[in-house]
Amino acid sequence: MKTLSPIKYYLAEDTIDNKDIDRLISWLKGTPRLTKDKVTVEFEEKWSRWVGLKHSVFCNSGSSANLLMYYVLLLSGRLKNKKVVVPSVGWVTTIAPAIQFGFEPIMCEADKDTFGLDLEHLEKILIKDKPSTVMMVQVLGVPHKMDALLKLKQKYGFILLEDTCAAFGAKYKGKKVGSFGDMSSFSFYFGHQMSTIEGGMVSTDDKQFYDLLKMMRSHGWSKDLDKDAHNALVQKYQVDDFHTPFVFYEAGFNLRSTDLNAYVGIGQLEKLDWMGQRRTENHTRYKEHLGDKFYIQRPEENCVISSIHFGMLAEDEPQRKRIVKALVENGIETRIFSAGNLGLHPFWFNRYGKASFPMADKIHHCGLFLPNHPSLKQEDIDFIAKVVLDAA
Repeated sequence: MKTLSPIKYYLAEDTIDNKDIDRLISWLKGTPRLTKDKVTVEFEEKWSRWVGLKHSVFCNSGSSANLLMYYVLLLSGRLKNKKVVVPSVGWVTTIAPAIQFGFEPIMCEADKDTFGLDLEHLEKILIKDKPSTVMMVQVLGVPHKMDALLKLKQKYGFILLEDTCAAFGAKYKGKKVGSFGDMSSFSFYFGHQMSTIEGGMVSTDDKQFYDLLKMMRSHGWSKDLDKDAHNALVQKYQVDDFHTPFVFYEAGFNLRSTDLNAYVGIGQLEKLDWMGQRRTENHTRYKEHLGDKFYIQRPEENCVISSIHFGMLAEDEPQRKRIVKALVENGIETRIFSAGNLGLHPFWFNRYGKASFPMADKIHHCGLFLPNHPSLKQEDIDFIAKVVLDAA
């Protein structure tokens, strides 16, 4: 029986290095408060400045960030209906909260260039179903066609949720992804552009959304709100002063992260631009080797890609099997492209039937990932690409 080669090239590596750990140990020796406190607020403020939005709310995962966005929409009073367009290519928790909260999700085909929402299909849905909300994904750090998407937003008046969980650091015509949506989510999970061990963020320019996000993150109380917003609720409901810290105005969650995670995040944020640049350089080198031989994502001009992996589509399933076999034999970790077409997963088709689309299905059956992280060298990229080309 043939044994698998040990992994030499991991698909992702931790962005938390020895310097980060030494910095954390030094901070811990000062016996700081570890649960959510002032460091969380500092991280949120620094993140808002980095991404270019007014407000940010740190939570325990990118999946929780998506959940918060959906639930805040329900509470906002702004929805004309509960119909929401969701992407066929993304992650389960891009869609799961819509199901859990009783939205009516309508799945959209993938764009042939960026693998984000197919805008022709999206417009047909907008005309036919008139959804209040569109959830988009900046797929794998390749910016979507935001000018055209925002024109549709202006024309049809939907609320845009921007899932940037695995894409931040990418730019569309000079503007960072994650700064286009009415609310945008980010994930700081292992292997993403930066890590807080576990963690996520929601960012927005909208004060109502911001206040609701803070309340829903922490039990539905008002303790995290600014003085004016807190006092407005106290006066509205005529709350006794003694009770004010522990009055629950909404049925919230406990999705908080900690100051420990936030402290790690502040250190990661200091080197995020450098780590993003390295991912861009790696992606470009992969593209030089493989871009003319395989189907890959291609953004519009004047865009910066910041990918957590390099995605590519094989010609067909047998070719993908050959490539995957060769990668594994050479100690190169790989996996399918994201989750493929989410419309072909049981969580979806058990409820709504299979959602099959030409482009999303091609990604599902032929897509794979190659390693991309800051520690890879040029010769590593060259070797991995050669293994792919030889196998194909």
